[in-house]
Amino acid sequence: MKEQNYLDSLVGVFGHPVAENPGVVIQEAAFKDMGLPWRYLTIDVEPDDLGKAIDGLKAFKMRGINCTLPHKIKVLEYLDELSESAAFIGAVNTIVNTDGRLSGENTDGKGFMESLAENEVNPKDKRIVILGAGGAARAISVELSLAGASSITIINRPEDADIGTSLMAVLKDIANESVYIAWDHTYKVPQDTNILINATPIGLYPDVDAIPNIDVDSIRADMFVQDVIPNPAVTPFLRAAQAKGARWNTGTGMLINQAAINIEMWTGMKPDKAVMLKAFEEAIS
Repeated sequence: MKEQNYLDSLVGVFGHPVAENPGVVIQEAAFKDMGLPWRYLTIDVEPDDLGKAIDGLKAFKMRGINCTLPHKIKVLEYLDELSESAAFIGAVNTIVNTDGRLSGENTDGKGFMESLAENEVNPKDKRIVILGAGGAARAISVELSLAGASSITIINRPEDADIGTSLMAVLKDIANESVYIAWDHTYKVPQDTNILINATPIGLYPDVDAIPNIDVDSIRADMFVQDVIPNPAVTPFLRAAQAKGARWNTGTGMLINQAAINIEMWTGMKPDKAVMLKAFEEAIS
């Protein structure tokens, strides 16, 4: 008699807001292509309910979870162990559940660096400005520092000064030069900037008309401008860069690359990134 097994392996994402997160489209396309009975759940978790959500993850025997805003830093207190890179960054976007033991990893920075390489951008000896100091900014700035960036400047809201201070404490030990600026004004990008990165959620669906408070006239044609937002792919921030003649890149590459790394961590198998990209493009078209 044929074995009957209707139990799916569950993974997903915790975030708030999270309805616009396209991870389910990308991940389930990969699982289908790989022939795996896995499901990816998009779960809205209020900040005060994160601990309960982690208990639920264990109760449902979920194989793992992604964490997006605003949980990437707070979730650390619920984990049993961290990878070396996640501990260094101080933020987690991926959790693996092994028989109830939760280990945290950060694939944001790795996905970001792969995306830069795909655009033939080498951060070594470059002067870099990053808007934001949250989980994505932490991962990205650490990876860029380790890759030999000559200078990292972090721009962040004064009301989140503690997050900025925490990040600067990390960067002081690994960055060639690190600068923190309180973002209480329209920021003018220094003319010697080589790479400008928006690592904030400003412009994320549904607030698709929002743009970071910067002087867009300070963007130069010889800068490389990167957004981490994948939905919409082309944000007002990137359109402003395009208008100034700068090379730019959407958050899509970072999203696909880090999602592929997540799948390999959970399943032990490498997915086809072309399948994942096609599913994403069809979903947002």
